[in-house]
Amino acid sequence: MNTAAILDYEGAIVKETDSPTVLLVPGLRDHMPNHWQTLLLDQLPKAVCVPRMDTGKLSCAAWVTMLQASLAQIRGPVILVAHSAGCMIVAHWAQRHRRTIKGALLVTPPDFESPMPPGYPTPDVLDQCGWLPVPRTPLPFPSIVAASANDPLARLERVAELSDTWGSRLVSLGNVGHLNPAAGYGPWPRACQFIDELAA
Repeated sequence: MNTAAILDYEGAIVKETDSPTVLLVPGLRDHMPNHWQTLLLDQLPKAVCVPRMDTGKLSCAAWVTMLQASLAQIRGPVILVAHSAGCMIVAHWAQRHRRTIKGALLVTPPDFESPMPPGYPTPDVLDQCGWLPVPRTPLPFPSIVAASANDPLARLERVAELSDTWGSRLVSLGNVGHLNPAAGYGPWPRACQFIDELAA
């Protein structure tokens, strides 16, 4: 029998065979009941979500603190599943904190260093709120970047560059927009395939 074990955030021994908790890291959007991340909460047996904030939701530091607080409530292995700005929250968190992470699925990260469509924060605002510069150091855990070929918030080549600097495996999803309800998603069954891969 394989008795290998890891230490969780409190130093307690946790068997590697324990099934991981999936921690969903949303972007800056408001709650969307038909978003694929929201649907995963009901679909997966061990899934929780980083709470959204009513105020200060453009503060990168506040989101990193919220992610850290959510992780502190989880014992055992964790898989992070982030979408949009949630990917940046994970990257900033990884620069400031240390905790064993089984893996991370980073879906359609935005390009915060380039102007985005009207209605989205400008690079100047994002800089003032602590999002820039975008972290470009390797993530200390396995990760998959799932990228869109026609994302209005980031060109594929820019996402590929980020994926390379993070040490992530890049997967092109084709033309899926920003992989949100506005793009027709909704349920996204492939998320579970990626989660299973990271959990293996």
